Amino acid sequence: MTDFTVLVSDTLADEGVDILREYCNVDVKTGLTEEELIAIIGTYDGLLVRSGTQVTAEVLAAAEKLKYIGRAGAGVDNINLDAATEKGIIVANAPSGNTLAACEHTLAMMMSLSRNIPQATASVKAGEWKRSQFMGVELNNKVLGIVGFGRIGQELAKRANALEMRCVAYDPYINRERAKELGVEVCTLDELFPPQADFITVHTPLVKETRHLINTETIAQMKTGVRIVNCARGGIIDEEALADAIEAGKVAGAALDVYENEPPKDQRIVALPQVITTPHLGASTVEAQQNVAVSVAKQCIDVLEGGCARFVVNAPPMVPLDQQERIEPYALLAQKMGKLLIQLIDGRLESVEIEYGGKAADFGRNTKYITRLALKGMLDPILQEPVNIVNAEFAAKERGIRISESITPPSQRDSPTSSPSS
Repeated sequence: MTDFTVLVSDTLADEGVDILREYCNVDVKTGLTEEELIAIIGTYDGLLVRSGTQVTAEVLAAAEKLKYIGRAGAGVDNINLDAATEKGIIVANAPSGNTLAACEHTLAMMMSLSRNIPQATASVKAGEWKRSQFMGVELNNKVLGIVGFGRIGQELAKRANALEMRCVAYDPYINRERAKELGVEVCTLDELFPPQADFITVHTPLVKETRHLINTETIAQMKTGVRIVNCARGGIIDEEALADAIEAGKVAGAALDVYENEPPKDQRIVALPQVITTPHLGASTVEAQQNVAVSVAKQCIDVLEGGCARFVVNAPPMVPLDQQERIEPYALLAQKMGKLLIQLIDGRLESVEIEYGGKAADFGRNTKYITRLALKGMLDPILQEPVNIVNAEFAAKERGIRISESITPPSQRDSPTSSPSS
């Protein structure tokens, strides 16, 4: 067992905690206030949280030893990423651990919404038998508009296709080949919102561009009788605008698992009989909680051993999952080359020039990941503070080291007049 100490400040599945306890000292202290967390965080090397703990700039300012923050789930809204990055603290999440749970919950909400299942259940339990009040609609042959075509959106499309729905999807970073494989039509928001989608479901993060993405104006473009589902993030939908549209008969109903305020302070949207609600249950399955706990625990160990987490969220640009296996060998080689080169240099390191050719030239913007590991290899032996993929570029520029990257395109590589890199 190592001398590292990790704090688990939110409830985490035992499988993840057990993995950590085999490697280091673990303290489980949940329900801490910000002041209580600030008072103790300085003694910990790692911090594992879910959505309850608020990792503020003030908390991070007191984190003298912290090297890693793991979010057991996908969203990192409760972590100040800028403050963590400035201190070189790696922040990682577990984006794939709850994918199927969130996907299945979305599908369950769609089915419940289409057949009025919660309302009918409440009616029968109240001793009523009002079949005519709960006439539903079928999913078969309906158009499903998927806003955000990442892991969850793709898994949902597979299942919707099996129900013989027609899927259209919008995502600014959509993988068109993947969409084609899944039989999904790629479109813009202006094409998705106008009267074609019978159901609209959102699966995007909550950022400036997606806040109130569904609002009075976009709802006005939609088909009358559309049904809207949000199992992603509260705030993507303007709840006031949605309530207005439901009351006006523009929107037939909505299914919400997330809210702008949790628990929701404005009960208007929740109280509408056409709205079915759950208390943020998208990832609440035994399997999902085990998966995310194990993922962040293993990543914590990797970081404390001097490596890097697989799902770093504060070291953009991120490497797509489908390219990680191809890029990782180049990144590790670059780090070893950096360690070697720094030992061969006499005097001060003033500039670093990295040229990508051959197969590495095809990685495009993902070469930034390789560059950062090369810088880590060079700076680790000469700096006292720890260097990692998060702060490597910042640490180099802070010391006046110029960094340049270039990519030799195939046409130049094949030209007989091209000169070798220096």
